[in-house]
Amino acid sequence: MLVGYARTSTQEQETGLEAQLKTLAAASCEKVFSEKVSSVAQRDQLEAALEFVRQGDTLVVTRMDRLARSTQHLLEMVTKLETKGVALRILDFKGEAVDTKSPQGKLILTMFSAFAQFERELMLERQRDGIAKAKAEGAYKGRKPTAKAKAEDVRALHAEGLSMSKIAERLNIGKGSVHRILNPAS
Repeated sequence: MLVGYARTSTQEQETGLEAQLKTLAAASCEKVFSEKVSSVAQRDQLEAALEFVRQGDTLVVTRMDRLARSTQHLLEMVTKLETKGVALRILDFKGEAVDTKSPQGKLILTMFSAFAQFERELMLERQRDGIAKAKAEGAYKGRKPTAKAKAEDVRALHAEGLSMSKIAERLNIGKGSVHRILNPAS
C-alpha cells in the first residue's frame, strides 16, 4: 500500500499543502496523512502515518524537507521504516524520484540528503559572513525598532487614561507591545 504524508509549516501555506495532496493522489497513494505544523514541532499526523504503515507498504512524500530536518533525521526515519519492513519514496529529491526499496535508492537518498544538508550549511555560513561584513561596514543595522521606539508615547497616552487597545490602535503597534512597555517585569 502507498501511504502519503504531506506537511506545510504554517496555516498560510494552504496552496502548498493542496499541491502536495494532488501530487500524492497522482502517485496513487491510497491513504494520506497531512498537517500544518513546523518540522520541529510535534507532528501528530506523521506519527499516525508511521504507526499506520505495515510491512510491504511504502511511505510517500513529495520532498525530503516535508519529512526530515537533516540528513541524520532522514536516515533515522529510514531506519525506523526499515525495521517495520516499510520503504520510503520521495517523489522530488533534487529533481529525482528516490525509493529505498533498492540498494541504489538507499545510496542515492543518503548521498543526496548529505549534499542537501551541506548546501544548506554553506548557505547559512555565507549568510552569516555577509551579515558580519555588512555590520563591519556599517551597512547592517538590524531590524528597525518598532514598539520600543514609541515607549514614551505609550506611557504618555496611558497617563492620559487611554486603554491598551486604544494606545495600540493610535500608535499602530500591537497590544502585547503596549503591555510589555507598561509592565516590563511581567
